[in-house]
Amino acid sequence: MLASIVPFVGAAFLIAMVPGPSTAVILRRAVMNGRRTGMATVLGNECGVLLWGLAAAFGLSALLLASQIAYEAIRIFGATVLVWMGARALRQARRVGGPGEEPVETPAMGHRRAYWQGLVTNFANPKAGVFAVSFLPQFVPQGAPVLPTLVAFSVIWAVVDLVWYLPLVWLAGRVRSALQRPSIRRRMEQVSGAVLVCLGLRLAVEP
Repeated sequence: MLASIVPFVGAAFLIAMVPGPSTAVILRRAVMNGRRTGMATVLGNECGVLLWGLAAAFGLSALLLASQIAYEAIRIFGATVLVWMGARALRQARRVGGPGEEPVETPAMGHRRAYWQGLVTNFANPKAGVFAVSFLPQFVPQGAPVLPTLVAFSVIWAVVDLVWYLPLVWLAGRVRSALQRPSIRRRMEQVSGAVLVCLGLRLAVEP
């Protein structure tokens, strides 16, 4: 079993390092609202990772491969969520004052709302489910009980993802105070909003 866990952890780290919608949402929340809010978003994201892993373990996410309608429904929903969050960020950028004005207070976001934002961002991506189906079973050792092993790998996958995001949230919190000037805040909202909209549109148009 250990011989399978080591390469699995390495592969899970490589997957976590690839930036995507979750990375954009987590960093935006950490920079705009602080480390605690960023960590709440991370915890929501990891619950999404765990749910996809468990769905793969129990064969539920295989339905996405079998049902084009289910896949398309989740894909369009996820794309809509990303575009909506991106549009909100772009609207927020217009509310930030111009250069030379005093730093503005960032609207507070509750930890529960941040958690759900992280969860929805991850779980509304059907490609994560398809990936879980193709990724996790590759590391099940021959002769090992499949279901318990896949459940264990799902937990490890979520923990590895969490470990990757911890330093990112910490660093984002460190630079937060330097990013409160209106001109920088406005630019960050514009960039993060554009990134989220582009990710949503890509998810909507890609097969």
